[in-house]
Amino acid sequence: MAKKRGNNEGSIHKRTNGSWRAQVSLDGKRMSRTFKTNKECVAWIRKTNNKIDKGLSYETAQYTVEAFMKRWLTNSKSSLRPKTWHQYEQITRDYISPDLGKIKLVALRPDLIQTVYDKHLDAGVGVRTVQLVHSVLRRCLNQAVKLGILQRNPTVATSPPKAEYKEMKFFDAGQAQLLLITSKAKGDRYATLYQLALTTGMRQGELLGLQWKDINWDKRILRIQRQLSRIPGGKLKFEKPKTRSSIRAISLGEATIIALKEHQMQQFHETNQAGTRWQDFDLIFPSSTGTPTNPFNLYYRSFKPLLKDAGLPDIRFHDLRHTAASLMLNNGVSVLAASKRLGHAQPSITLNTYGHLVPGIQEEIASIMDEVITPITLADPQLVAPGCTSPLKTTKTYPPDIEKT
Repeated sequence: MAKKRGNNEGSIHKRTNGSWRAQVSLDGKRMSRTFKTNKECVAWIRKTNNKIDKGLSYETAQYTVEAFMKRWLTNSKSSLRPKTWHQYEQITRDYISPDLGKIKLVALRPDLIQTVYDKHLDAGVGVRTVQLVHSVLRRCLNQAVKLGILQRNPTVATSPPKAEYKEMKFFDAGQAQLLLITSKAKGDRYATLYQLALTTGMRQGELLGLQWKDINWDKRILRIQRQLSRIPGGKLKFEKPKTRSSIRAISLGEATIIALKEHQMQQFHETNQAGTRWQDFDLIFPSSTGTPTNPFNLYYRSFKPLLKDAGLPDIRFHDLRHTAASLMLNNGVSVLAASKRLGHAQPSITLNTYGHLVPGIQEEIASIMDEVITPITLADPQLVAPGCTSPLKTTKTYPPDIEKT
């Protein structure tokens, strides 16, 4: 027999199989859940009524995780970068919906989410991918909280895997020089791109998005105003750099300016040879027909063979950026100056990422701290500390309990 709870607060009744059924009226319709105990029913009714008070409707209460995430992705498309949106959509489709998609959003619990994380890790899915699963879920469910569908984001109570530490790879000065020497000896059409990467620390997308109009030849300044991105499906798209600090001006050395002028002359000859096949995008580092260079082709048809020919360790293209940062910091460039050149939002990012590469930083700290805590000097060196039989060989002041002899 149903147990009435008055004022539309819900009802509870025991079923013939021993379980308990709770019901709440919402928008003229009934919402119900089955539990093992009466106590769980009471708790569910209380939570549901709290959600109703905060704006929960019958329609939103029927959302499955998959349905709500599709809605969230649709609404987020205009505010996310295309590459980011496609990544979120792929993570949702492949790693979230298969296990959580059919669950009602209001019934989603931390333990259910944690089970998905653990399942993927056990199946050999990379830590970074599982972290993305957590990130996408967290952002989506934050929106559900804002809309009043959820009172609390269940991902808060989960334990996603921690980032794996990977030792940073980079070339020393000799290896960097060998890379450039080999690229020029091979006649690699991207030799100047590698030189610019090593002297500026620019990202691959920023390099491939450069146009000739971005160079001020007189002032030897290069302005970074766009980047080339590759989105799912293989499409290439010019976008604004990722952060405001990534839009920056970089000073170029004389050797780099000379290399760029030589590269410009070489491109002029390529343009003539290509004839009507050439498509002019004003790019500094285009394909052989003037179109944007596919990052895949640059990596596998130029960069990887170049490393092999030079006898250099196998690194990623992005490690050229790490190389540039390490060479800057190891040759007296300040963290602030390096940060601006690299396009970091804050110098702290540069320091956190590359601080361990700054030579002598621990020794410098040790010296500074000695100076800070050691008392001021005295002229009289004939001081003997309690328990000592000979004068101290120092000119520093000592605490009051040290006596003169």
